[in-house]
Amino acid sequence: MTKNLTTINQFIDKSIGEWKSIRSTHTLAFQEFENSISKIHIKPINSKDKKVVEIFKNFKLRFNPESLAISIKWQAISEWEGDDISEGDEIILIFIAKDKNSGIVLRNKGYTESIISSANYFVDEQNNLNIKTIYKSTVSEERISFLSTHIRSRFSTIRNQENNSVIQTSHTSEIRNLASLKD
Repeated sequence: MTKNLTTINQFIDKSIGEWKSIRSTHTLAFQEFENSISKIHIKPINSKDKKVVEIFKNFKLRFNPESLAISIKWQAISEWEGDDISEGDEIILIFIAKDKNSGIVLRNKGYTESIISSANYFVDEQNNLNIKTIYKSTVSEERISFLSTHIRSRFSTIRNQENNSVIQTSHTSEIRNLASLKD
């Protein structure tokens, strides 16, 4: 019996909304541990939006109107070194499907290194979204899972590209703000 896999479109549709994020990050090289809490807003963007078109230009790719684009904005408060540090940012992701469960994702800014980046993604048999990005000096692997309709779990690992050593790991629990669904 073949299981019906979640498509990337279905996964993204389920992710749209406002989320409260609780993240634990372990930086192994420095033996440091950080907790942070964030508000995350995930929303679709029209594929003809100027930000999306600009990303295609930056990658020197022909514009693909069938691509799926989202904006992820966040505001984080970190406990780093006892000081509450508030940071916010936005990232644009463009999913270009090879098939209904895999493809590439273009980013205006990387997860690990703050440069434009592309990654491979696939939705696995447990309906988790897996993203692997190879940067100049690191490799980032992320797995995002829905534990229920309104709870997501995200695991990430960052490795040194030269010797494959693990630099950092993190786990994030994301809880949907149900009040935001009423808008």
